[in-house]
Amino acid sequence: MATSQKLTEHFLTCTICTEVFVNPCTLVCYHTFCRKCVINYTKTRPEADNAKSLICPFCSKMTKVSDPEKPVEEWADDVKPSFVMQGLLDSFGPESKDTTFCAFCKEGRETTPAVVWCSFCDDALCGKCVRVHSRIPATRHHDVTDLYGEAKVKRKRKVMCKEHKQECVEFLCEDCEKMVCHKCCIMYHRKCDSVVTIESQIENMKTELKKKRKTLSKKQVDTKLKIDELKSTVPKETSRYAQMEEDIMSVTQEAIQQIMFKRKQLLDNLKGMSDIHIGQLKASVKSRGFSLQMYQQQTELIDQALQSECDMDVYEMYQGCEEGGVEAVGDAEDGRMVRVTFRHDIEKLSKALGDLQLGAIDVLRDGDVDLTADPVLQDTITVRLAGEPRAARIADLTVMMVDGTDTVVVTDPVNESVKSFYTRNNQPCHSRLSLTNFPYGLTQLPHNQVAVTVPRKNKIVKLGVNPDLELLSTITTAKQYWDTTYVNPSTLAASSLVPPCVDILGMKGSVLKSFNPHDNGNIFRYPANLCTTNTGHILVSDRASKGVACLTPKGETVFHYRPTGDTALKEPRGITSTSRGDILVTDSSLNRVIHLTKSGEFVRNILTDEDGIQDPVGVDIDGRGRVYVGLYNLGIVKMYMC
Repeated sequence: MATSQKLTEHFLTCTICTEVFVNPCTLVCYHTFCRKCVINYTKTRPEADNAKSLICPFCSKMTKVSDPEKPVEEWADDVKPSFVMQGLLDSFGPESKDTTFCAFCKEGRETTPAVVWCSFCDDALCGKCVRVHSRIPATRHHDVTDLYGEAKVKRKRKVMCKEHKQECVEFLCEDCEKMVCHKCCIMYHRKCDSVVTIESQIENMKTELKKKRKTLSKKQVDTKLKIDELKSTVPKETSRYAQMEEDIMSVTQEAIQQIMFKRKQLLDNLKGMSDIHIGQLKASVKSRGFSLQMYQQQTELIDQALQSECDMDVYEMYQGCEEGGVEAVGDAEDGRMVRVTFRHDIEKLSKALGDLQLGAIDVLRDGDVDLTADPVLQDTITVRLAGEPRAARIADLTVMMVDGTDTVVVTDPVNESVKSFYTRNNQPCHSRLSLTNFPYGLTQLPHNQVAVTVPRKNKIVKLGVNPDLELLSTITTAKQYWDTTYVNPSTLAASSLVPPCVDILGMKGSVLKSFNPHDNGNIFRYPANLCTTNTGHILVSDRASKGVACLTPKGETVFHYRPTGDTALKEPRGITSTSRGDILVTDSSLNRVIHLTKSGEFVRNILTDEDGIQDPVGVDIDGRGRVYVGLYNLGIVKMYMC
């Protein structure tokens, strides 16, 4: 009883009226109130009326109503309480039945302990009353259950028809997908083909719920494992961050030490220059002191000669002055330091410090691929299936996740088919769909679908991947398109060889735009393979021009990669882009998979013939860091983990 009281006080009480819930409804924000309370509050808020929505008194979040044309008083009728809230109400709310005492004896103001529960009467009975209950013809066949101790029994909730208030909802119109009462069946659903009792469908519903529960249980187990994995990752990542902090401090200290070394060099150089300059100045002062004494002596001698009455004294002094004897030694000081200055450029220094590269913080997000790691071969898929007359060849491939199952889809033009490969119950499985006349290019579409080009028939075929393949529809085109890529829900980009161009197509095959940009001549001469980047740009690998172009959907060139030397391409084929924008290109002649940055700069050869790459064509990356490469002549797909 204490538990029931606590639940009622803390969980089953409306925060507006502070009473136990009456006709509760749970809004989209998961706050629960009495229907009447929500309606009354909504009426006081003009913005809720304008938005045709119920407004939460607690957080002000809006809940859309199913039929805003109805009066405001009826807006909350379709808003049900949450399953948890309904369960608490059924077990502990006002409608729950207390099984402690006999219901019939309580009506006579007696408190007799109950011993059984009748599910038909929805009441608890004592030993005396149950004997009477078993003798009455109308109740003698009711099922009763023994009670042990204090218990709460859920009352069977009766759902009443909204229109016929006195009638219980007992039927299900499968055509209208609506629960109805028998009067609704007679009045509104006479022409419906399938109206059944709810009771007849309960077992099917329970079966579906059990399947759903099994799926949820598996997700629960997987989620718990993921949580455990994440928990174990926390200390490792904490340690890594501490190490990175030490690395940053170390790099910064190294830079500081270099700056301090430069400062010492400047100060030592300045001291050397200052010692020399000050020494020269002192020597000059001393030398000029000697000259001053000499000039004074010469002046006195001239004065004496001028005062002498002997003409010979005047003549001899005159002769001495003519010969330069009066010039002091040391007047000429060529090469002496005149001034030492410190010349600096604050603007240049600020720029140098701003450009100082101590390092960078790289973030690898969930679903990103770390292409800095060396790929390791994990699996090989043989594309040729039993009974096929010819060796398989791979023109293109894509990798997709279908209901939690990794699925590889390939085109096999030699055997005129599209194939999917996946694992189910730890067993390798496959699916094959015949497409005559050389199926070639392959691209992913939303909703577990792919588009396949059939250029010799001027067709683009749409397939469902479940992960078994299913033919959905066919688009007829005006040109022979060898590859496509998904641009947005209404358009595809497609590559044509005659004439060489890239077209933007509507979903019914109409050409919306066609372009072949110029870069000292047409960029496209054999644009066989396409893909779309994470920014919506279109990547094109061109086998004839031996380059990769990146275009906007309007046909503007973002970059054109056509290198020479060791990084030159010879026969670029398959192309894909990661979630971070990195680009992978296969070169079937050089047996390489090349890594480019999102701006079209060469990084490295990520896979070569030393990794078992021979005649690579299609390439794709999944969200777990795995690179899939289709090898044309070998008819196999190799999967590498980065």
